[in-house]
Amino acid sequence: MEQLCSGSVQSIPPSKKLRTASLEMEVESEVSVIRSTRVVVNDIICPADVVIQNGKIAEISPIKLRLRNIKEKVLDVGNRLVMPGIVDSHVHVNEPGRTEWEGYWTATRAAAAGGITTIVDMPLNSIPPTTTLENFDTKLEAAEDNCFVDVAFWGGVIPGNQAELYPMIQAGVSGFKCFMIHSGVEEFPHVTETDLHNAMAQLQDTESVLLFHAEKETHQEKAESNDPCEYDTFLNSRPDVMEVEAVNTVTDLCLQYDVRCHIVHLSSANTLNIIENARQAGAPLTVETTHHYLTLAAEHIPPGATHFKCCPPIRSKENQEKLWEALKDGRIDMVVSDHSPCTADLKLLQDGDFMKAWGGISSMQFGLPLFWTAARQRGLSVQDVIRLMCQNTAKLAGLEDRKGSLIKGKDADIVIWDPDKEFEVKEDLIHHKNKLTPYLGFRLYGEVYGTIVQGKLVYFKGRFAPKPHGELLLVRRQKAEKIFQPYY
Repeated sequence: MEQLCSGSVQSIPPSKKLRTASLEMEVESEVSVIRSTRVVVNDIICPADVVIQNGKIAEISPIKLRLRNIKEKVLDVGNRLVMPGIVDSHVHVNEPGRTEWEGYWTATRAAAAGGITTIVDMPLNSIPPTTTLENFDTKLEAAEDNCFVDVAFWGGVIPGNQAELYPMIQAGVSGFKCFMIHSGVEEFPHVTETDLHNAMAQLQDTESVLLFHAEKETHQEKAESNDPCEYDTFLNSRPDVMEVEAVNTVTDLCLQYDVRCHIVHLSSANTLNIIENARQAGAPLTVETTHHYLTLAAEHIPPGATHFKCCPPIRSKENQEKLWEALKDGRIDMVVSDHSPCTADLKLLQDGDFMKAWGGISSMQFGLPLFWTAARQRGLSVQDVIRLMCQNTAKLAGLEDRKGSLIKGKDADIVIWDPDKEFEVKEDLIHHKNKLTPYLGFRLYGEVYGTIVQGKLVYFKGRFAPKPHGELLLVRRQKAEKIFQPYY
């Protein structure tokens, strides 16, 4: 690999006019070789052939220095960038039970169109939620033969289900998620600190991870309620202190039990010093933020625009810049979509009531260009994109042995895209089931040209494979045998 290219590339070399592909591939084809003048290999970008055998990366070699098999299918993409497929570790698919919000068929097609080769499905908003082994089996049945990209699964921690955690670990969930505040759906209640002690006692001596929606009701007086159609009214109802209090609890538990913990969709930059202090004290703690916190700002949300509502809330531009600084210096580990769609009526656009509308933003398909458009302006490189959206997300979900890198022996999960191509987000481009998103009309850089999952071309120039071939990924974690005993 070291002899493939020389030098270090911190930014993308300028693209020249795109060459015509040497073979017009049919979608669903098994690709033998991807050829590009811009392949991301470790910390460099250079011309290379990515050779694929049996769905795995077999070799990455200089163009024309490899003996070619006349039967191999070469996809020459010219100057388009070739890199690992995105691993989005925070997606709400909602099937079964709320498939009208989003289902596996539509969610994974949208993922493929966005260069995402693996998603990890959250345990709530589906009915039943993934909180028991039986419910996990129901999830798997719903997903079977309906996924265009690979899918892994999070389990859930709710009050009283601690005895279910080990069976779900054995069955292959990537880890578990809990809420420290009302989740928005009755079938996934939030946990108390006693519940968390019970859960973390069960997760000790495992390689599993507990994800926290880190907001907590506080006794601190909130700003008076004003017009519910004004975004500030909603923002003031979920102040930074709710995240600060929750993160304090998470860090204390993480240090006490030495269980891997992860804070999902961090919104408030006021928590960053708490997280960093806990890490320095030895806490095995990671943190993510999302595209909406990095792209949208409270000052620019119009009255009644409830499709901007999410929890925790989108905060100020000043807060946003602090999140970007934390990304650049490594204090935030990854960036995800938190794709949380619903039907349009639940957003109450006619009333414009932020306090009553469903909180969740649809964005998964546009995660790569959303992030890249803002990141390129701040001096981040494609290697940063891979670290934050491929490698670290794969590692969080226990998939790093197969996903997240262009390395010999790993799955041939690849996105082919043009980082210099600008496009407008229009409704007819959107493949999510419900098209409502705050990003309509945005002009973004980074058009996805093709997506390959385990060597198979599942999306190519606006066309999809006719049949889904995605694998349901079961993660094998280790755990010392123990008998469940409640904390209290």
